[in-house]
Amino acid sequence: MLEVLKRGPRAKDGEVVVAEKATAAQGIVFDISGGPRAFIDAEEAEELLKPLREPGNSFTKICFSNRSFGLDAAHVAEPILSSIKDQLTEVDLSDFVAGRPEAEALEVMNIFSLVLEGCNLRYLNLSNNALGEKGVRAFAELLKSQNNLEELYLMNDGISEEAARAVCELIPSTKKLKILQFHNNMTGDEGAVAISEIVKHSPALEDFRCSSTRVGEDGGIALAEALRMCSHLKRLDLRDNMFGVEAGVSLSKSLCAFAELSAVYLSYLNLEDVGAEALANALKESAPSLEVLDMAGNDITAKGSSSLAACIAVKQFLTKLNLSENELKDEGAILIGKALEVGHWQLTDVDLSSNSLRRAGARYLAQSVVHKPGFKLLNINGNFISDEGIDEVKDMFKNCPSMLGSLDENDPDGEDLDNEAEEEGGFNEDELGSKLKDLDIKQED
Repeated sequence: MLEVLKRGPRAKDGEVVVAEKATAAQGIVFDISGGPRAFIDAEEAEELLKPLREPGNSFTKICFSNRSFGLDAAHVAEPILSSIKDQLTEVDLSDFVAGRPEAEALEVMNIFSLVLEGCNLRYLNLSNNALGEKGVRAFAELLKSQNNLEELYLMNDGISEEAARAVCELIPSTKKLKILQFHNNMTGDEGAVAISEIVKHSPALEDFRCSSTRVGEDGGIALAEALRMCSHLKRLDLRDNMFGVEAGVSLSKSLCAFAELSAVYLSYLNLEDVGAEALANALKESAPSLEVLDMAGNDITAKGSSSLAACIAVKQFLTKLNLSENELKDEGAILIGKALEVGHWQLTDVDLSSNSLRRAGARYLAQSVVHKPGFKLLNINGNFISDEGIDEVKDMFKNCPSMLGSLDENDPDGEDLDNEAEEEGGFNEDELGSKLKDLDIKQED
């Protein structure tokens, strides 16, 4: 209850959309991104940008995404943007040179950079432009003039090692930066080291995304160490990299400081049991309001599930749990199910698909979540559940069948010698008691 009061009310998705529409209706947001993705010529640019010419307009945010500007259209935009640059606080130039030859795209970027130089922006989105180092440097004048950025998006931009260094070199200050996103780039270890320098000098950072960026152990350790300076972090997304165990352990030392963390995405990082256990132990002692925990695809076995379960047990605000594509088997699944039994009234989604589960693990998980008041989906597909086990689980969800995900990829004849003893009957209760005795479960008062 205390944690709820501390956090205060949170807007629902629908409320955010309504608020955004209201803002647009007040003439603050100018957005041409709607409709099909298309090239625009000078004549179309004149027509599209006409509202920006109106004297006394109050636009503070522009979004040119999804429309591809060539040189002629850029020259039309140039004087228009010059006339309103002092009032702009948010600029979205994501995906605005699609399909243009490199030389033309770079020149367009340079035109926009020069005309917007000196804008006092809080938000800048340059995603989906295949920038690379040349593109980053084409925006040099704009980037060098930004001292008050709060949000910076460079996703799907071909951010290589050299491009990451250029970003680090050009932005003069990130002291106010709250959101930094580098998703889907080719950054690699050396690039991650450059990004870590940005992170290190962003003490206000709340949302950091560096997923699918080809970062290995050295880069992961550099990022982990830099994140120790970001005590206000609320959302961390490092999915789909090649961190390995050591980077996972290093990251666990940073997680201890994140009291405000609400969502952590650490799937497909090659953490294995040692890395996963270190992270789970760190999260158990921090992040009291954690809502999303994603550690899918990390080769976590039943051995590592005890620490995970102990962590999950105390995260009573948890809404989504994703441990898919691991090797938890029945033993691990039962520990996770036990951790979810008490409380967890906000839980909506649990995914333990592709974990070599059989009848006992599937049944225990189903029993643990089926009566949660707001629960939406249990995914246990891609396992080795017997036909009898499938029938039992479906019977538990007979009054709410939509809460049970598809089981079309389940293989009741799957090979798994370690669990042969569980295939026909239930789970040995004495053995289960032994496996659960050391699990730290907080009971409700």
